Amino acid sequence: MKASYSKGVMCCLIATLSWGATFPLMTSALTHVDPYTFTTLRYGFAGIALAVTLLMREGKQSFRLCGERAGLAWLLGSAAFVGFGFFVFLGQQMAGKDGALTASIMMATMPMLGILVNWLIHRIAPPAFSVALILISFLGVITVVTKGHYGSLFESPASYKANALIIFGALCWVIYTVGAACFPEWSPLRYTTLTTCLGMTSVLVLNAIIYLAGLVAVPSVNDLLFIVPHVLYTAIIASFIGILCWNTGNKILMPVNGVLFMDVVPVTAFTLSALTGLMPGPAEIAGACITGAALVVNNLCLRYRLSRITAIPVCGR
Repeated sequence: MKASYSKGVMCCLIATLSWGATFPLMTSALTHVDPYTFTTLRYGFAGIALAVTLLMREGKQSFRLCGERAGLAWLLGSAAFVGFGFFVFLGQQMAGKDGALTASIMMATMPMLGILVNWLIHRIAPPAFSVALILISFLGVITVVTKGHYGSLFESPASYKANALIIFGALCWVIYTVGAACFPEWSPLRYTTLTTCLGMTSVLVLNAIIYLAGLVAVPSVNDLLFIVPHVLYTAIIASFIGILCWNTGNKILMPVNGVLFMDVVPVTAFTLSALTGLMPGPAEIAGACITGAALVVNNLCLRYRLSRITAIPVCGR
């Protein structure tokens, strides 16, 4: 059991470290291509690698979906790879040079979003302390977004469209993570592979519509050559390895514990951004600490509450 728990911790840590490095990396990539094209390339190559791995590990029968929830798998894959890939990086692009820091902080809201999603799906209302900590968590996020100038929320609300897109993308990823519980018989590799491949059908169709409608221009050859290193990292490290580790870790730890590791994302992003000369300000650091503290306290309170409930003796036993 201890070894299994350690494996879950290590898997979630590998995933979030790889994702934390993605946001600073995307700062330069998004100056050359749109987030839709990048998402298609990133998850397209990752999907191919995952499909080959699944074929070698579990055989052809693992791709058969007869009698299985194929529609739900497609929906979850679409939520993850369209919802997260399109909206988070579109929001980062719209946020400009500070987009990497802002987007990474938004990822730290996932544990609280997970509580809300669990509330809606399972009709289990969170305890009062969780509701209070949710509000504190979002206070930290608002502190980062406004850089401590809370009044600016009302002065230029249009500029926060990017932040709304990022939070929506984060919510999509939470739904994808929680949705894995609907496939208890699937291995993490199978869940990751099939949802990626099914979700890519939505990515390709929507990307084609965007091109045909003229909403974005088809990238030039030079632009595509520029983003080759970015695609290789995000496809192999952040997607193939990262998402597989994430689903493996959450299967072991359960999402309520696994998503706590999303706190590693802003720490990694802040560190790498600082190394490239983009230093977070005092308000951004304070906001990150507020959000992180709320997440940790909530998790500890939930663990204590669960231990108290399981320790209560049952009458007649």
